Amino acid sequence: MKIKHVGVLSLARMVAVLYAVLGFCVGAVISLLSMTGLFAKMSGADSGVPAFFGFGIGAVIILPIMYGVIGAIVAAIGAALYNALAGAVGPVEVQLE
Repeated sequence: MKIKHVGVLSLARMVAVLYAVLGFCVGAVISLLSMTGLFAKMSGADSGVPAFFGFGIGAVIILPIMYGVIGAIVAAIGAALYNALAGAVGPVEVQLE
């Protein structure tokens, strides 16, 4: 089985969703870490961790959007390059059972 052509928009859409989910996971971790700093500040402990609570909330919103958009652009460029080079170099061969 050979992959002769990749749908640019189809691949871009799939990668955008995958990267948005990844961005949400990264944003959630950043949000939790920033909340840890906030709780340390609220308890009066001088942990040396700055309280970036607003950044944590923003990370859950901004990072999925950024990851999704950048992932879609990179995937579209990659698919277009593959389609252009597959004719010159040859398609990718895949074995399925």
